[in-house]
Amino acid sequence: MFGFNKDPSSSQKPEKNPGILASLKQRLSKTRSNLSDGIADILLGKKQLDDELFQQLEDQLLMADVGIEATTKIIQQITETLKRKQLNDSDSLYQALTDAMTQILLPCSQPLKVNTDYKPYVILMVGINGAGKTTTTGKLAQKYQQMGLNVMLAAGDTFRAAAVEQLKTWGQRLNIPVISQGSGAEPASVIYDALQSARAKNIDILIADTAGRLHTQNNLMDELAKIKRVLRKLDVNAPHETMLVLDSGTGQNALSQAKSFNDTIGISGLTLTKLDGTAKGGIIFTLAEKLKLPIRFIGVGESVEDLREFDSDEFVFALLDREQ
Repeated sequence: MFGFNKDPSSSQKPEKNPGILASLKQRLSKTRSNLSDGIADILLGKKQLDDELFQQLEDQLLMADVGIEATTKIIQQITETLKRKQLNDSDSLYQALTDAMTQILLPCSQPLKVNTDYKPYVILMVGINGAGKTTTTGKLAQKYQQMGLNVMLAAGDTFRAAAVEQLKTWGQRLNIPVISQGSGAEPASVIYDALQSARAKNIDILIADTAGRLHTQNNLMDELAKIKRVLRKLDVNAPHETMLVLDSGTGQNALSQAKSFNDTIGISGLTLTKLDGTAKGGIIFTLAEKLKLPIRFIGVGESVEDLREFDSDEFVFALLDREQ
């Protein structure tokens, strides 16, 4: 089972493997350079913490795509710390910034906990084309398999033959069954069949891929709602996790995507992909502040190990290039 308990009142530095933190820093290099290098330049030679410095810091956060609401909250918290005379140099400012950023992300730092009392535990993967749904599906399958769980995949992206073949390739590589039908088949039918098969075979986890769709395509969004309705004919609790996969590189557009998917079908968790290839990783703060949805995983590279459980402390330390 993924996940661990975390005390929301704790702002202690994360006791992590230094190698893991160093690796994450490297993977987040584009956003990290955009943010931490800019902050370092602001503080260089500064002898006092004044309004000009705070304005420059605010601008730097906005340029990293942290978003207006989250940035305002961060600056307000740092200002309050200054008023309490707890800020007197760049080190204390960095600590205040770390604390403020972590507090935004901490409520959303909720690893996915698979309840194996459900047979199977159904994870429905949704998102727009190109976000990395199918790849994330395969990586999740491998992670769960490595934990000793029986996994089945459902190829519900029936409109793209390449997506079905990609999922089948994952299945062959991992020796995991993949339930699919012909091109253009009804996605709800495919996933319904997969759930029937998974139940008959006593599978632990069923991960269902779905067709990518723009959040503005109402007919396709309604199809996702149909998939949920059909699944509930077999299991009133299914799907047990509806995971929205977002491409971090889309920046603030990811927020409108998340809102639309959440309004239409209800999202229980987020996975942010391609954080290693964008300078817009600050979008994670906007999502956390505006949506309050659990962030399950972040994708920071091509390998299975690069699909990481999201940890707010680790993420902020890596982003600000801080040491443990």
